[in-house]
Amino acid sequence: MQTDIHAAVVQMVSGTDVAANVATMQRLVAEAAATGAHWVVLPEYWPLMGAEETDKLAYAEEPGSGPLQTALSEAARRHGIVLFGGSIPLAADTPDKVHNTLITCLPDGSVAGQYHKMHLFGFTGLGEHYAEGDTIRRGGQVPALTVEGVTVAQGICYDARFPEFFRAQLPFEVLVLPAAFTHTTGQAHWELLLRARAVENQCYVLASGQGGRHDNGRRTFGHSMIIDPWGDVLACLPEGEGVVHAVLSAQRLSSVRSKLPALQHRLL
Repeated sequence: MQTDIHAAVVQMVSGTDVAANVATMQRLVAEAAATGAHWVVLPEYWPLMGAEETDKLAYAEEPGSGPLQTALSEAARRHGIVLFGGSIPLAADTPDKVHNTLITCLPDGSVAGQYHKMHLFGFTGLGEHYAEGDTIRRGGQVPALTVEGVTVAQGICYDARFPEFFRAQLPFEVLVLPAAFTHTTGQAHWELLLRARAVENQCYVLASGQGGRHDNGRRTFGHSMIIDPWGDVLACLPEGEGVVHAVLSAQRLSSVRSKLPALQHRLL
Protein backbone atom coordinates (compact mmCIF):
# COMPACT_ATOMS: atom_id res chain seq x y z
CA MET A 1 0.00 0.00 0.00
CA GLN A 2 1.37 3.35 -1.04
CA THR A 3 -1.53 5.50 0.17
CA ASP A 4 -4.25 5.34 2.80
CA ILE A 5 -7.64 3.85 1.90
CA HIS A 6 -10.94 4.98 3.39
CA ALA A 7 -12.88 1.71 3.63
CA ALA A 8 -16.38 0.76 4.77
CA VAL A 9 -18.12 -2.54 5.47
CA VAL A 10 -21.87 -2.86 5.02
CA GLN A 11 -24.01 -5.03 7.28
CA MET A 12 -27.43 -6.24 6.17
CA VAL A 13 -30.29 -8.41 7.42
CA SER A 14 -31.36 -9.70 4.02
CA GLY A 15 -34.78 -11.26 3.58
CA THR A 16 -36.70 -13.25 0.99
CA ASP A 17 -37.55 -10.27 -1.28
CA VAL A 18 -34.73 -9.79 -3.78
CA ALA A 19 -35.96 -6.38 -4.99
CA ALA A 20 -36.11 -5.10 -1.41
CA ASN A 21 -32.60 -6.42 -0.71
CA VAL A 22 -31.25 -4.72 -3.84
CA ALA A 23 -32.82 -1.43 -2.72
CA THR A 24 -31.27 -1.82 0.75
CA MET A 25 -27.87 -2.54 -0.78
CA GLN A 26 -28.10 0.57 -2.93
CA ARG A 27 -29.09 2.72 0.03
CA LEU A 28 -26.32 1.43 2.30
CA VAL A 29 -23.65 1.71 -0.41
CA ALA A 30 -24.73 5.31 -0.95
CA GLU A 31 -24.45 5.88 2.80
CA ALA A 32 -20.97 4.37 2.83
CA ALA A 33 -19.86 6.53 -0.09
CA ALA A 34 -21.27 9.62 1.64
CA THR A 35 -18.88 9.02 4.55
CA GLY A 36 -16.01 9.29 2.10
CA ALA A 37 -15.40 5.56 1.75
CA HIS A 38 -13.65 4.58 -1.48
CA TRP A 39 -13.61 0.82 -0.84
CA VAL A 40 -16.92 -0.76 0.21
CA VAL A 41 -17.60 -4.40 1.11
CA LEU A 42 -21.02 -6.09 1.01
CA PRO A 43 -21.99 -9.23 2.99
CA GLU A 44 -22.47 -12.77 1.77
CA TYR A 45 -25.95 -13.59 0.41
CA TRP A 46 -26.92 -9.91 0.32
CA PRO A 47 -29.47 -10.40 -2.52
CA LEU A 48 -31.36 -13.22 -0.82
CA MET A 49 -31.69 -15.17 2.40
CA GLY A 50 -34.36 -17.51 1.07
CA ALA A 51 -37.10 -19.39 2.86
CA GLU A 52 -35.42 -22.53 1.48
CA GLU A 53 -31.78 -23.07 0.56
CA THR A 54 -32.87 -23.93 -2.99
CA ASP A 55 -34.49 -20.51 -3.52
CA LYS A 56 -31.21 -19.01 -4.72
CA LEU A 57 -31.15 -21.36 -7.71
CA ALA A 58 -33.90 -19.32 -9.39
CA TYR A 59 -31.71 -16.17 -9.26
CA ALA A 60 -28.46 -17.65 -10.57
CA GLU A 61 -26.92 -15.47 -13.29
CA GLU A 62 -24.51 -16.26 -16.08
CA PRO A 63 -21.14 -14.56 -15.48
CA GLY A 64 -21.16 -11.07 -16.94
CA SER A 65 -24.91 -10.77 -17.36
CA GLY A 66 -27.84 -10.32 -15.01
CA PRO A 67 -29.63 -7.79 -12.80
CA LEU A 68 -27.58 -8.49 -9.67
CA GLN A 69 -24.28 -8.02 -11.47
CA THR A 70 -25.66 -4.91 -13.13
CA ALA A 71 -26.74 -3.51 -9.77
CA LEU A 72 -23.22 -3.97 -8.40
CA SER A 73 -21.57 -2.41 -11.43
CA GLU A 74 -23.93 0.55 -11.46
CA ALA A 75 -23.46 1.19 -7.72
CA ALA A 76 -19.67 1.20 -8.11
CA ARG A 77 -19.84 3.54 -11.10
CA ARG A 78 -22.46 5.86 -9.61
CA HIS A 79 -20.41 6.49 -6.48
CA GLY A 80 -16.93 6.15 -7.99
CA ILE A 81 -15.94 3.42 -5.56
CA VAL A 82 -14.39 -0.02 -5.46
CA LEU A 83 -17.23 -2.35 -4.54
CA PHE A 84 -16.52 -5.83 -3.23
CA GLY A 85 -19.89 -7.33 -4.04
CA GLY A 86 -20.40 -9.71 -1.15
CA SER A 87 -21.70 -12.86 -2.77
CA ILE A 88 -24.31 -13.52 -5.43
CA PRO A 89 -25.42 -16.78 -7.07
CA LEU A 90 -23.79 -17.49 -10.42
CA ALA A 91 -24.64 -20.39 -12.69
CA ALA A 92 -22.60 -23.58 -12.28
CA ASP A 93 -22.31 -26.53 -14.64
CA THR A 94 -23.70 -28.85 -11.97
CA PRO A 95 -27.47 -29.50 -11.92
CA ASP A 96 -29.32 -27.86 -9.03
CA LYS A 97 -26.24 -26.03 -7.76
CA VAL A 98 -24.83 -22.52 -8.09
CA HIS A 99 -21.53 -20.83 -7.38
CA ASN A 100 -21.48 -18.48 -4.37
CA THR A 101 -19.44 -15.69 -5.90
CA LEU A 102 -17.65 -12.53 -4.79
CA ILE A 103 -17.44 -10.01 -7.62
CA THR A 104 -15.19 -6.95 -7.39
CA CYS A 105 -16.24 -3.85 -9.33
CA LEU A 106 -14.00 -0.87 -10.04
CA PRO A 107 -15.06 2.81 -9.99
CA ASP A 108 -15.81 2.72 -13.72
CA GLY A 109 -18.17 -0.23 -13.18
CA SER A 110 -15.87 -2.80 -14.76
CA VAL A 111 -15.23 -6.15 -13.07
CA ALA A 112 -11.74 -6.63 -11.64
CA GLY A 113 -12.26 -10.24 -10.64
CA GLN A 114 -14.53 -12.90 -9.26
CA TYR A 115 -14.02 -15.62 -6.67
CA HIS A 116 -16.25 -18.68 -6.19
CA LYS A 117 -16.46 -19.76 -2.55
CA MET A 118 -14.21 -22.76 -1.98
CA HIS A 119 -14.96 -24.04 1.54
CA LEU A 120 -18.63 -24.97 1.98
CA PHE A 121 -20.17 -24.68 5.43
CA GLY A 122 -21.71 -27.64 7.17
CA PHE A 123 -23.00 -27.67 10.75
CA THR A 124 -25.44 -29.72 12.76
CA GLY A 125 -26.21 -29.02 16.39
CA LEU A 126 -28.23 -26.98 18.86
CA GLY A 127 -31.30 -27.35 16.66
CA GLU A 128 -29.54 -26.04 13.55
CA HIS A 129 -28.51 -27.76 10.33
CA TYR A 130 -26.64 -26.28 7.39
CA ALA A 131 -25.20 -28.04 4.34
CA GLU A 132 -24.07 -25.56 1.69
CA GLY A 133 -22.74 -28.38 -0.43
CA ASP A 134 -26.32 -29.41 -1.22
CA THR A 135 -26.92 -26.28 -3.31
CA ILE A 136 -23.49 -24.74 -3.93
CA ARG A 137 -20.66 -25.94 -6.13
CA ARG A 138 -17.29 -25.22 -4.56
CA GLY A 139 -14.81 -23.02 -6.36
CA GLY A 140 -11.29 -23.96 -7.35
CA GLN A 141 -8.15 -21.84 -7.48
CA VAL A 142 -8.44 -18.34 -6.01
CA PRO A 143 -7.52 -15.77 -8.67
CA ALA A 144 -4.93 -13.17 -7.70
CA LEU A 145 -6.47 -9.74 -7.19
CA THR A 146 -4.77 -6.35 -7.23
CA VAL A 147 -7.00 -3.30 -6.86
CA GLU A 148 -5.62 0.19 -7.43
CA GLY A 149 -2.11 -1.12 -6.75
CA VAL A 150 -3.13 -2.90 -3.52
CA THR A 151 -2.86 -6.68 -3.25
CA VAL A 152 -6.07 -8.26 -1.95
CA ALA A 153 -6.83 -11.72 -0.52
CA GLN A 154 -10.36 -13.00 -1.05
CA GLY A 155 -12.50 -15.29 1.06
CA ILE A 156 -16.15 -15.89 1.87
CA CYS A 157 -17.46 -16.76 5.34
CA TYR A 158 -16.41 -20.35 6.15
CA ASP A 159 -13.08 -19.76 4.39
CA ALA A 160 -12.05 -17.83 7.52
CA ARG A 161 -11.48 -21.13 9.34
CA PHE A 162 -8.70 -22.23 6.98
CA PRO A 163 -5.49 -20.23 7.52
CA GLU A 164 -3.64 -22.14 4.80
CA PHE A 165 -6.20 -20.89 2.30
CA PHE A 166 -5.04 -17.31 2.86
CA ARG A 167 -1.35 -18.22 3.19
CA ALA A 168 -1.61 -19.58 -0.34
CA GLN A 169 -2.70 -16.12 -1.50
CA LEU A 170 0.33 -14.27 -0.08
CA PRO A 171 1.59 -11.67 -0.65
CA PHE A 172 -1.36 -9.40 0.10
CA GLU A 173 -2.07 -6.28 2.13
CA VAL A 174 -5.85 -6.40 2.61
CA LEU A 175 -8.09 -9.42 3.22
CA VAL A 176 -11.73 -9.08 2.18
CA LEU A 177 -14.28 -11.45 3.71
CA PRO A 178 -18.05 -11.22 3.13
CA ALA A 179 -19.94 -13.53 5.49
CA ALA A 180 -23.21 -14.72 6.95
CA PHE A 181 -21.94 -16.43 10.10
CA THR A 182 -24.62 -18.12 12.17
CA HIS A 183 -25.17 -16.60 15.60
CA THR A 184 -24.05 -19.84 17.25
CA THR A 185 -20.71 -20.15 15.48
CA GLY A 186 -20.16 -16.41 15.26
CA GLN A 187 -20.56 -15.88 18.98
CA ALA A 188 -17.90 -18.51 19.60
CA HIS A 189 -15.38 -17.89 16.84
CA TRP A 190 -15.99 -14.90 14.51
CA GLU A 191 -13.78 -12.22 16.08
CA LEU A 192 -11.20 -14.80 17.16
CA LEU A 193 -10.77 -16.08 13.61
CA LEU A 194 -10.69 -12.65 11.98
CA ARG A 195 -8.14 -11.20 14.36
CA ALA A 196 -5.96 -14.28 13.93
CA ARG A 197 -6.05 -13.89 10.15
CA ALA A 198 -5.07 -10.22 10.51
CA VAL A 199 -2.19 -10.94 12.90
CA GLU A 200 -0.69 -13.94 11.11
CA ASN A 201 -0.81 -12.26 7.70
CA GLN A 202 -0.04 -8.76 9.02
CA CYS A 203 -2.85 -7.33 6.93
CA TYR A 204 -6.02 -5.29 7.18
CA VAL A 205 -9.22 -7.35 7.35
CA LEU A 206 -12.51 -6.04 5.96
CA ALA A 207 -15.24 -8.40 7.18
CA SER A 208 -18.83 -7.68 6.18
CA GLY A 209 -21.60 -9.80 7.67
CA GLN A 210 -25.29 -10.45 7.85
CA GLY A 211 -26.46 -9.42 11.31
CA GLY A 212 -29.88 -10.20 12.72
CA ARG A 213 -33.03 -12.29 12.52
CA HIS A 214 -34.04 -13.11 8.95
CA ASP A 215 -37.42 -13.84 7.36
CA ASN A 216 -36.54 -17.54 7.24
CA GLY A 217 -35.96 -17.66 11.01
CA ARG A 218 -32.20 -17.88 10.74
CA ARG A 219 -30.16 -15.63 13.03
CA THR A 220 -26.81 -14.34 11.88
CA PHE A 221 -24.10 -12.91 14.11
CA GLY A 222 -23.26 -9.59 12.49
CA HIS A 223 -20.29 -7.84 14.11
CA SER A 224 -19.04 -6.60 10.76
CA MET A 225 -15.60 -5.19 11.44
CA ILE A 226 -12.39 -3.67 10.21
CA ILE A 227 -9.19 -4.96 11.80
CA ASP A 228 -5.67 -3.61 11.49
CA PRO A 229 -2.44 -5.61 10.94
CA TRP A 230 -1.72 -5.71 14.69
CA GLY A 231 -5.11 -7.31 15.33
CA ASP A 232 -6.80 -4.21 16.70
CA VAL A 233 -10.50 -3.81 15.85
CA LEU A 234 -10.90 -0.35 14.32
CA ALA A 235 -14.67 -0.48 13.80
CA CYS A 236 -17.51 -2.90 14.52
CA LEU A 237 -21.29 -3.02 14.10
CA PRO A 238 -22.73 -5.66 16.47
CA GLU A 239 -26.19 -6.17 14.96
CA GLY A 240 -28.70 -4.74 12.51
CA GLU A 241 -28.14 -3.12 9.15
CA GLY A 242 -25.71 -0.26 8.78
CA VAL A 243 -22.21 0.82 7.83
CA VAL A 244 -18.93 1.12 9.71
CA HIS A 245 -15.76 2.60 8.28
CA ALA A 246 -12.10 3.23 9.02
CA VAL A 247 -8.94 4.42 7.32
CA LEU A 248 -6.50 1.72 6.26
CA SER A 249 -3.19 3.39 7.00
CA ALA A 250 -0.26 2.62 4.72
CA GLN A 251 2.12 3.80 7.44
CA ARG A 252 0.56 1.47 10.03
CA LEU A 253 0.87 -1.51 7.70
CA SER A 254 4.50 -0.71 6.94
CA SER A 255 5.29 -0.16 10.63
CA VAL A 256 3.86 -3.49 11.78
CA ARG A 257 5.64 -5.41 9.04
CA SER A 258 9.00 -3.70 9.57
CA LYS A 259 9.06 -3.90 13.37
CA LEU A 260 8.01 -7.57 13.45
CA PRO A 261 8.95 -9.03 10.04
CA ALA A 262 7.18 -12.33 10.65
CA LEU A 263 6.27 -12.77 6.99
CA GLN A 264 9.98 -12.64 6.10
CA HIS A 265 10.71 -15.21 8.82
CA ARG A 266 8.37 -17.86 7.38
CA LEU A 267 10.10 -21.17 6.64
CA LEU A 268 7.13 -23.17 5.32
